[in-house]
Amino acid sequence: MPSPLAQQQCVPCKGGTPPLTTGEREHLLEELGGGWAAHDAHHLHKEYTFENFVDALAFTNRVGAVAEEQGHHPDILLTWGKVGIKVWTHAIDGLTASDFILAAKADAVL
Repeated sequence: MPSPLAQQQCVPCKGGTPPLTTGEREHLLEELGGGWAAHDAHHLHKEYTFENFVDALAFTNRVGAVAEEQGHHPDILLTWGKVGIKVWTHAIDGLTASDFILAAKADAVL
């Protein structure tokens, strides 16, 4: 079942916004669930596995469409049977709530 975060919308960050605190990150990571990890309070990362390249590519395209719709673009690494997603808010070089929202939306399109 997708996280309730997937129902929210990403909010553009223009910089000057402080990154999430440790407590805020931990709370959102728990709400997100699904194997996501927060690295160095800087970015979220998850690796998805698939049975073949075609399925991995189709998922990549669905995530790309959601990212474009939300105006929030992750790094996506596509290899045979695997897709890695890394997301953070570039304007502040850290994590905001929108990063967790986009991560939940990626899980929802799986």
